[in-house]
Amino acid sequence: MIQLSGAGKQFGPNILFSGVDWLITPQDRIGIVGANGTGKSTLLKIIGGMEPLDRGSLAVTKGVSSGYLPQDGLSLSGRTVFEECLSVFDDLRALEHEMETLTRRMAELDPAGADYAAVSERYHRIEGEFVAHDGYALESKVGTVLAGLGFPPSDWQRRTEEFSGGWQMRIALAKLLLEQPNLLLLDEPTNHLDLEARNWLEEYLASYPNAFILISHDRFFLDATVKKVVELWNKQIHFYSGNYTRYEQQKTDRRAQLMAAYANQQERIQQLEAFINRFRYQATKAKQVQSRIKELDRIERIEIPPEEGTIHFHFAQPKPSGRVVIEASGLAKSYGAKQVFAGADFIIERGDRVALVGVNGAGKSTLIRLLAGIDPPTGGTLRLGHNVEADYFAQDQYKALDPTGRLLDDLGKLAPRATITELRSLLGCFLFREDDVFKQIGVLSGGERNRYALARLLLHPANFLLLDEPTNHLDMRAKDVLLNALEEFTGTVVFVSHDRYFIDKLATRVFEVGDGEVAIYPGNYEDYLWRKNGNAPVAAAPVPASVREAAAAPERADKRVNPIRQRQMQERCQALEAEVARLEHEVAATERSLAEFVSVEETLRLNSRLSSQRERLEERIREWEELAQALEATT
Repeated sequence: MIQLSGAGKQFGPNILFSGVDWLITPQDRIGIVGANGTGKSTLLKIIGGMEPLDRGSLAVTKGVSSGYLPQDGLSLSGRTVFEECLSVFDDLRALEHEMETLTRRMAELDPAGADYAAVSERYHRIEGEFVAHDGYALESKVGTVLAGLGFPPSDWQRRTEEFSGGWQMRIALAKLLLEQPNLLLLDEPTNHLDLEARNWLEEYLASYPNAFILISHDRFFLDATVKKVVELWNKQIHFYSGNYTRYEQQKTDRRAQLMAAYANQQERIQQLEAFINRFRYQATKAKQVQSRIKELDRIERIEIPPEEGTIHFHFAQPKPSGRVVIEASGLAKSYGAKQVFAGADFIIERGDRVALVGVNGAGKSTLIRLLAGIDPPTGGTLRLGHNVEADYFAQDQYKALDPTGRLLDDLGKLAPRATITELRSLLGCFLFREDDVFKQIGVLSGGERNRYALARLLLHPANFLLLDEPTNHLDMRAKDVLLNALEEFTGTVVFVSHDRYFIDKLATRVFEVGDGEVAIYPGNYEDYLWRKNGNAPVAAAPVPASVREAAAAPERADKRVNPIRQRQMQERCQALEAEVARLEHEVAATERSLAEFVSVEETLRLNSRLSSQRERLEERIREWEELAQALEATT
């Protein structure tokens, strides 16, 4: 369908890639990965014919159409949302209009005449084409895609220019999906989507009839959609079969094989060189020496490419807060006549990692601003716990930064004991490399400044972090740094994110904001979805969705367990083992306290505590047993 031969691209002296040979076939599902700046978007534009090659050639089969969605920058105006999306079917609508015209003419003509026969023949020919392209379902198709991407019917007749940039990109994506080109080229399509729209897009792409290539920093999305991975690294393009999880494993295996081959080759080279040096001047060994010299010259030396540095960042752990971090009672918020939510009751405890989910506009950012004390509630109360210090990261956090400060200097003021190397490493995690660290904050783009604001937050966190979309503008490496730091963080975290992998790895509870309510779910996003589908009541003890699915494995042995879920199961099993040990220690301590009589009231209190501790211990042991059985069934 599309073929690159000896393809190369560079900007000035900077070579992005060279010598690329790549055949894209009609049913390919491909994800392009690589660090920011390696040329992923450029490669996508080259495939779409929007960017020229510097070397090599691009061949496209006649009749192949491609549709390209950039990361941002598209602006639509002049029509309603529904009309804009329906415009991709202008050719079919023209046929429909001609059919109506022909119908009127046939009503006026003599059925026995030659003109009627000609008009009738034309009508039946174009009607066949119209039906073949499902012309009678155009409006239904548009409605399905718009609803899937988060547009309620009340928005369908609004003008496109009334929408923000993110929603404009959704409209552009809707048009591409309806158009169904032979090759769909999507550059970060999930950037402007909430979780519900992202889940819908995953399902849509699973049944997409043609090929697509996409760039994404969302592991879960790549795992769910692609069957091949193309990696841009070290100025070359590497090809892998399978989804993102499979790519990571294959990459590790490839490097291990390369290292083994390199070690074997080096051993042989050393043997040859030792023989040559030992017998170089002995006439009786001259023939053998020359043979080994020729063998040494014929060896094609294996080169080990530089290994990508793994950066680990650790929070400066904050002082502990009280057990209850914040308590809401009858919490309500409205803007004028618009009620966002009301009657919310919940307690967030020390160590909780709470994910706020819900469709865009449901009130996630509103709730997190209330928790941070930025906005006042219109009803109910919020009570902050003992020794709680809150720190809030907003989507537009960059507005609070000093535009005249240089990145390295500004960061150094926050961490005077940190070395320049440590500061530069942290900045490198968030994509500020080389001379970028000397830039003034004011010259950075909005996304860059938000990344820098997040790096600042990591240096001196409070014990109650409230993070609104911290994963925006981050590549996978930066997300990993943030995720690892938050997993080791001993404080409490409430966060909004549209990255499903990030939520699944981090969240211990999920608060769903929507329909004027705040619903509480234990566990991560997988558990939340499972309970949402009616598998368990909200108040039930947390049982990971991975347990339920793995337990059903004997009934559907033909389906492989998702590696991400299996890893989550293993991590949850380890966490449960640690929690069981802790609870057993607490039970023993309470039993020892009961052995010493202090007062009737104290005995009653300790008995109540012991009963609660034993109940929690039994729940965790039961969950661990189910999880262990499920894991055994997957191996």
